[in-house]
Amino acid sequence: MNNDIPLSWFLYFSAASFAIGLTGVLLRRNAVAVLMAIEIMLNAANVNLVAFWRYGTPAAGSGPMPGVILALLVITVAAAEVAVGLGLILLCYRRWRAVDVDRYDTLSG
Repeated sequence: MNNDIPLSWFLYFSAASFAIGLTGVLLRRNAVAVLMAIEIMLNAANVNLVAFWRYGTPAAGSGPMPGVILALLVITVAAAEVAVGLGLILLCYRRWRAVDVDRYDTLSG
């Protein structure tokens, strides 16, 4: 197995991507930008899953690619999350004519 790039580089990249996504979620007020930041965080988790699968030793009863299959599951859930999230954003935009998440305070009750 030829490991040209060490595992730590993938972990640093994933941590930086997750931090960028978390900063976007906490600081952005635009709902679409918040959804994109959540996607960055999910992709950082996918990088971790695939990196640990590639560099780790497989378990005895595991399938051929458990890390990649789990990453594909996360991608599928992320696609569903974006579809539902964009639908909610469109409905909120029709009602309040804004995509600013601070304007959605009347959703609480």
